[in-house]
Amino acid sequence: MPRARDRFRLLFLCIFLVFYPALSAVAQNCESSSDLDDATRTAITSAAQRDFDLAAKGDTFTLRQNTISSLAANFTPIETTVKDHQSNLAGAQATVNSIFLLEADGTAPLPHAEFYCGVFGKNGQTPGSAIFDFNNLPPGKYGVALLEATSPKGKTDFSLILQQEGTDWKIGGLYVKDADISGHDADWFATQALDYKAKGQLHNAWLYYLQARSLAAPVPFVDTLALDKLYNEFQKDKPADFPENGKSADLSVGTVSYKLIALYPQAVGNDLDVIVRYQVANAGDSNQAYASNMEVMKALVGKYPELRSAFAAIVARAVDNSGHDYGTLLAMKEIR
Repeated sequence: MPRARDRFRLLFLCIFLVFYPALSAVAQNCESSSDLDDATRTAITSAAQRDFDLAAKGDTFTLRQNTISSLAANFTPIETTVKDHQSNLAGAQATVNSIFLLEADGTAPLPHAEFYCGVFGKNGQTPGSAIFDFNNLPPGKYGVALLEATSPKGKTDFSLILQQEGTDWKIGGLYVKDADISGHDADWFATQALDYKAKGQLHNAWLYYLQARSLAAPVPFVDTLALDKLYNEFQKDKPADFPENGKSADLSVGTVSYKLIALYPQAVGNDLDVIVRYQVANAGDSNQAYASNMEVMKALVGKYPELRSAFAAIVARAVDNSGHDYGTLLAMKEIR
């Protein structure tokens, strides 16, 4: 069965289309690859392959020329992303997994644009469908190209938001992320999560589910059938004593109680570590922040000893309201 959010989305969409067919037809529209005419499909695919090839060569100068003006004026984030993943992209072969054409009509940016792409069944998404969510999206035509690059170092998701300017498709967004960790993909982490769940290690299961979902989602603003299945499998088992979605959790160390604000897995090289972020009065005091980081890591493993078998290390990050952030990494074997 689809999760509650999807049932609401589908019900709302059906009602909207019935009562406002003309408005819905021009406001937000999405076509998947099989719906597109050959010329449009070829244009988006060729632009995506062109931009991937430039990124793989590290040619950020030309890549910037292929970018919309507003993004080219602040190109540093894209340039940094390409450089950070250069070792995985260089020499890689890319496959275009899917493309979509999104059309947002109007004269002003849409505060929240939601695109339903492909065919939906009675239970929600199907293998070829997708839902894209954007905030403050300017009117225009956009091509979403989801590529997977393969090299001896592993698989990498390379995704583009292309905006049509005249006859050109220019970069409006570029996203690069690892599609596996040491050869382990989303399916592997989902299987491990189910194994931990069967053992009653629900905290490990939840963290491995989060890693599976991160690897399965090529971009943060897409929802697919695979992601829905992961959500439905694990959401009911979310640990109540873990922080999530703005809800903090308390961790006691003697007479001191630390407020955890985030706890999630993160790949560091070939290892999978646990990142814990928590609030302090002053993270700018490095000596005190280091001491509290050590306390938090030891207390976390003391409260959840199952973490020892599933993660290589813990990174504790003390943060304060002034924006200071002080982190400490400690290998799991060194936590006593």
